[in-house]
Amino acid sequence: MCGILGVFGHPEAANLTYLGLHSLQHRGQESAGIVTLHEGRLNGSRRMGLVADAFTEEDLSRLPGNHAIGHVRYSTAGGSLLKNAQPMWIDYVRGPLAIAHNGNLVNAESIRRRLEGRGSIFQTSMDTECIVHLIAQAPQDDLLKRIRVALEQVEGAYSLLFLTPEGMVAVRDPNGFRPLMMGRLNGATVFASETCAMGLIGAEPEREVLPGEAILVTAEGREEIQLLPPSKPTRCAFEHVYFSRPDSHVFGNEVYSVRRKMGRKLAAEQPADVDVVVPVPDSGVTAALGFSEALRRPFEMGLLRSHYVGRTFIEPQKSIRDFGVKLKLYPVRGVIEGRRVAVVDDSIVRGTTSRKIVAMLRQVGAAEVHFRVSSPPTRWPCYYGIDTPTREDLIAARMDVDEIARYLGADSLGFLSRDGLMECLGEGGGPPASGGAGQGGPAESESTYCDACWSGEYSIPIADR
Repeated sequence: MCGILGVFGHPEAANLTYLGLHSLQHRGQESAGIVTLHEGRLNGSRRMGLVADAFTEEDLSRLPGNHAIGHVRYSTAGGSLLKNAQPMWIDYVRGPLAIAHNGNLVNAESIRRRLEGRGSIFQTSMDTECIVHLIAQAPQDDLLKRIRVALEQVEGAYSLLFLTPEGMVAVRDPNGFRPLMMGRLNGATVFASETCAMGLIGAEPEREVLPGEAILVTAEGREEIQLLPPSKPTRCAFEHVYFSRPDSHVFGNEVYSVRRKMGRKLAAEQPADVDVVVPVPDSGVTAALGFSEALRRPFEMGLLRSHYVGRTFIEPQKSIRDFGVKLKLYPVRGVIEGRRVAVVDDSIVRGTTSRKIVAMLRQVGAAEVHFRVSSPPTRWPCYYGIDTPTREDLIAARMDVDEIARYLGADSLGFLSRDGLMECLGEGGGPPASGGAGQGGPAESESTYCDACWSGEYSIPIADR
């Protein structure tokens, strides 16, 4: 996951990056960082926690310069530690270099072992540091050529921003797993994981950085080159299901519209005879609206989310069951009691939270609970930037739909089909998963989206699995 943002050529680069990172906070809450370039030197600040807590006015005043890159982190490689916060910046023989990475490298462990065998000393446990070492060892004098040499050796998902005295570089992996947009702000160039960040700072989105493309921005202008040959597009479908903010445009689609279509398609495929449709906030809200429209049943916020839950809290004794879920979500008895409820969520991973939600609804008097999910069953781990559990911990890899429904305590359970999801994304989706990926192995697909977490079809082999 993670969110990255860059501003090149604006006198308030650090402040704009700070504001833009606020809009990308949903992509990572573990740490936040900003690095600026001023008079040939890099200045940076990184802290654990949310953007609002990570920077003070004094911090931002110590980040001069017209160029900046920023990062909010959701760890998939390397622990949640300050040393792993990004952007990462170094000084090496060719000068200062900063990097911000969204994605996950699938061969990072192999590269790290090789580099350490040659004497490289790693300062973090992030896969991103492999890219830094490979750039440092590249013999080429040209920055883009050094980046190409490094990226030709790595495999996996990456949207990258580099900041050096030579300029700012944005690069996207040849498959285009993760989004990266380019825009304009009063003559400055802006890069962001999502368009919502550009909206906040007043930038106008121009276009996506293309798969395998590198864009070098300098004081003289832009250089746009095909750095690596593009591969078959495998854009992350989960960006539309859960990751991206509903008001963003990702992969050419408005996220809000896609999620509403998912809800309507879900109602067509998995209808339920209910009195009310209730979303699991916040990610299930838009799909639940579409589900409600298609069923012609009232939409109600029967579950409310607390906006005051921090990342850590003191739990009471075990006598208060399901404390974590109760702290974050609370049911509205007047909406639920005595009614047949369809509860809509974006996905089910382990199933533990969904089970607690069903129990909570029954405790306030739901007559029936019908659970609906606006994506297919998650049967396979992601290795391209989502922190999913091992396959043994994924409930859909161990149980069929009826068994999951019994585990949840729901009267019925229905998932959006893979073909239905691809139709909502504007694609035919190819043949359905043969036999279910949980039983017959990976399925074949003609889609331009990555759906490995549902089908088991990994477009890039997982070297370090």
